[in-house]
Amino acid sequence: MTANRMPSAFRHWLWRTVCAVSGGLTVDGRWSASGGCVVVANHASHADTAALLAALPSAARPVFGAAADYWFEVPVRRFIATSLAGILPVRRSSDSGYAALLEAAGPALKAGRTVVLYPEGTRSTDDTIREFRSGALRLARDCGVPIIPVAVRGTADVLPKNGRYSPAPMRVHLGVPLDPHLTSVSQLRAHVAALRGDVVVEPVEQYSFAEAA
Repeated sequence: MTANRMPSAFRHWLWRTVCAVSGGLTVDGRWSASGGCVVVANHASHADTAALLAALPSAARPVFGAAADYWFEVPVRRFIATSLAGILPVRRSSDSGYAALLEAAGPALKAGRTVVLYPEGTRSTDDTIREFRSGALRLARDCGVPIIPVAVRGTADVLPKNGRYSPAPMRVHLGVPLDPHLTSVSQLRAHVAALRGDVVVEPVEQYSFAEAA
């Protein structure tokens, strides 16, 4: 194991252990990405990040784009962000939000890492998937990487927004890599909803790694 993969391996097994004692975690689907990619997931709880760190393979070296002002201004949160979660600080106060996202995530994608984003922008409190922002899709297009829809369930039962921790089973549904140039924001949201079991959507063309090579 190379040195730069050790933090990802540590986080993966740490959060697998935490999820196991927090009600258990089931992972559906197969991780089929190789190299850099953008993962988009629904967002209802801070436990989403724990579940995804446990579900995604450590070889993907996942990092999470999140607001710099929230995660890095308070020492305790900064420790969690840098040591336990692998968070990329994105400056929300920037004149151009997308430019800040590209600056933060572009080098990670170029290095072959997985960048996880929550395109709803905030945690949902009513079990619905809110409209997606376009930044994640634009990032995948500009960086020439596939985008992968993922659905997370049960995390709001474990740690609801403004609520208390309570153990409950969690589930992560891994989707297939999609070509960002052939996928719209609404289609991406529909894929996440379908993985969660909300709706059925028409298939979007899958990403071909052979074509990208």
